[in-house]
Amino acid sequence: MIGQMMTALNGWIKSFGLLSEAWRVGIVVFALVLGTAIIAYIAGHVIGALERRFVKTDNVWDDAALHATRTPVVAFVWLQGVYWAAEVAHYYSDAAIFEANGTLLQIGFIFIAVWALLRIIKAIENILVSPVKMTTPMDYTTVNAVSKVSRAVVIVTAVLISMQSLGYSISGVMAFGGVGGIAVGFAAKDLLANFFGGFIIHLDRPFKVGDWIRSPDRSIEGIVEQIGWRLTTIRTFDKRPLYVPNAVFTTIAVENPSRMTNRRIYENIGIRHADISQMSTMVSAIRSVLENHEDIASDETLIVNFLAFSPSSLDIMVYAFTKTTQWVRYHEVKQDVLLKISDVITGHGGQVALPTQTLHLSEDTRLPENENIQFVERDRREPQDEDENHAQESQRASRRDNGIHQRSRRHDTRKGDVGEQSMDGEGEGE
Repeated sequence: MIGQMMTALNGWIKSFGLLSEAWRVGIVVFALVLGTAIIAYIAGHVIGALERRFVKTDNVWDDAALHATRTPVVAFVWLQGVYWAAEVAHYYSDAAIFEANGTLLQIGFIFIAVWALLRIIKAIENILVSPVKMTTPMDYTTVNAVSKVSRAVVIVTAVLISMQSLGYSISGVMAFGGVGGIAVGFAAKDLLANFFGGFIIHLDRPFKVGDWIRSPDRSIEGIVEQIGWRLTTIRTFDKRPLYVPNAVFTTIAVENPSRMTNRRIYENIGIRHADISQMSTMVSAIRSVLENHEDIASDETLIVNFLAFSPSSLDIMVYAFTKTTQWVRYHEVKQDVLLKISDVITGHGGQVALPTQTLHLSEDTRLPENENIQFVERDRREPQDEDENHAQESQRASRRDNGIHQRSRRHDTRKGDVGEQSMDGEGEGE
């Protein structure tokens, strides 16, 4: 077909006696590339117009299909245009590179088809988990797992078809994979363990993206951000990322607090031993407060009882569950409950006990009363004695300074003479 077209075009141009063969080939190739660009531009704008029109409808699947295939369609147009331009060049050239035009066209078509399928799979995944586009969105972890498997199947299939197009035998590749798979399995056993660990997570679903998990066996606690085939990403409560290999979850216990139905309030409140007569009344009043509290789950276990005689208090056990599972709201409810319990205790004339100890001394260790009086009088006299001692020390220091001053005068002068001076440089009678 290319030969017939080029023969007709050459004959038509030669009849006018215009241009050489090289110029004619260049013009044809340029025309093909220009036409390809125009067609690709028109195709992109047509699909874009259809996409904007279908956005106004309630059907979200046509929007996803058009958006996913728009770029691959433009790429397919360019692939065809470049192929035809290369065929025209090959008609006039014996270069070996142009002999691969057919194979490159097949590989390019497979690549564009895979590209389009991957975009469609991703668009479907986004629709299924979107609360805006779906009345009842599906679980993100499950949809993401199915999406990953689908993309893997598409890529593996495309690779096998491409190898077949390049002249390789698929049966030979499969046989090599069976033999080499054993060696690869031994070399990458940890990687395979993580892969199957991720598969088990997607299958058993002990947690999903967005769940708060923790392990009593390891220092693992936080919010799950991503479940990959090798790693699970967890954001700890101090906002640091924690990357856990999936194989770890097959050997440890995992707790999922996000799936709790209620949060528990469990407190032991102590009152004074002197309030034992009001214990029964207080316990009944506290139980009534919890039963009538709007944020306490009445269908769950509720216990308010006198628990034990502690060394410095009488303990009342308070055991109840809140309706909310939100962390902040739970503490607000717990605060309100504890304040109301405190009001009940003080309302019945009681007090919350403080840690105290009573020390009993025997008669042998007690001091007689007259010795206590002597100790008290001595304590009173000690400040006065200290003041008197301080005054005496001051007087002695003053006398000592005067004596030193007298001895410091020069012996060759008499008191009252002009020019008399002490050794310390203080002049007198000047």
